[in-house]
Amino acid sequence: MLALRRDRGALVLSFVLPLAFFSIFATIFGKQNDTTPKVKVILVDEDRSEASRDLVNGLKSETSLVVMTAPAAKSKTAPPPPDYTAATAEAAVKAGDAPVALIIPRGFGQHPIAFEDDESQSSIQLLNDQSDAIAPQIVMGLLQKAAMTSMPAVMAEEGMDTAEKYMGGFSPEQKKEVEDGLANLRKEQAEGKRGSASSGTNDSGAGIVSVKARAVVGSDKKSPMISFYAAAIGVMFLMFTASGSAGALLDEAESGTLDRVLSTRVTMTKLLAGKLVFNTALAFIQLVAMFLWGWAVYKLDFFGHLPGFAVMGLCTAFAVAAFGMLLASACRTRAQLGALSTLLILIMSSVGGSMFPRFLMPESMQKAGLLTINAWAIDGFTKVFWRDLPVTELWPQVAVLLAVGVGLFAIARRVARKWEYA
Repeated sequence: MLALRRDRGALVLSFVLPLAFFSIFATIFGKQNDTTPKVKVILVDEDRSEASRDLVNGLKSETSLVVMTAPAAKSKTAPPPPDYTAATAEAAVKAGDAPVALIIPRGFGQHPIAFEDDESQSSIQLLNDQSDAIAPQIVMGLLQKAAMTSMPAVMAEEGMDTAEKYMGGFSPEQKKEVEDGLANLRKEQAEGKRGSASSGTNDSGAGIVSVKARAVVGSDKKSPMISFYAAAIGVMFLMFTASGSAGALLDEAESGTLDRVLSTRVTMTKLLAGKLVFNTALAFIQLVAMFLWGWAVYKLDFFGHLPGFAVMGLCTAFAVAAFGMLLASACRTRAQLGALSTLLILIMSSVGGSMFPRFLMPESMQKAGLLTINAWAIDGFTKVFWRDLPVTELWPQVAVLLAVGVGLFAIARRVARKWEYA
């Protein structure tokens, strides 16, 4: 117990790290049984009929969906952007703005619901991103539920037509009763007494609305998630490598080598910059090895994305190397560095998406992940290898990673002043 008490690093790893991991995964999974995760869905109504408007309102009332009919405004003073069209909705799914888009086609209101296979029924298009296999299933179920709850008059009318077709027709008295009932149902629906979606759960109908699903991202990928895991695992171990390599600074300080180097014309800034360049190169080579292994063993399309990989790889390696330099500068011994780096890297990796995809996390955890290097690096590699976006679309990730690298190195340089005055 006395030895454990003296070893603060081991003490932290024994108690703080397990509690931190428990809290993170309890936040992610703890309420999965109580609430349905909200899914972003882009909605385009090309029909503009009464039936399509009822369906749109039914989908908007679902608490498990975040329905977007137009892109978010770039600023508070900017004019509101135009509504999504079929083309812009597909482009938004490809860009990762939402995992699913629903396109209600023209003519939908003429025959929205059918209780039998009917080629005259207009099919709703469901565009999806294959990297998220859960979102399309949720949207499909809630779409069928919304059709049942938001269009009761249409359902009743279509049901009567189908019944009349197979029963040989209704008598004039029966037709009058049916028409009176439908009129009352439409009146109640217009007054808001019918068709309100209640709880947003996934109890859906059995396909009363025709839907044609089409993957717009990932349909031509041989190994859909290989690039994600190559980036996710690669970044996590890059951070371990960078912190371990930067620990050479502590070895030099302990052996007296650092004092002899600083007694020459080499300044602390030049010394740290040289170590930063070396650690950046080491991290980049490690990342290249990770993706080459993915190409050789798991058929990852590596050589078709070399420009994007080079940009993201170098920026990620730079940020990670600066992170390692800061950790080494802040610690006094290798033992402290090992404990602190393990604690921070594992926490950042779990929150930032290296251990579990961020798009499956609660919204609060997704926002917290943006405070980590992992999240920005994984988002950038996803744009390159999954969405096939050009290098120019990487500017947000590149800007953040470069800014983080410069900021962390500046802090590390200031902290390293302790060796200059020792």
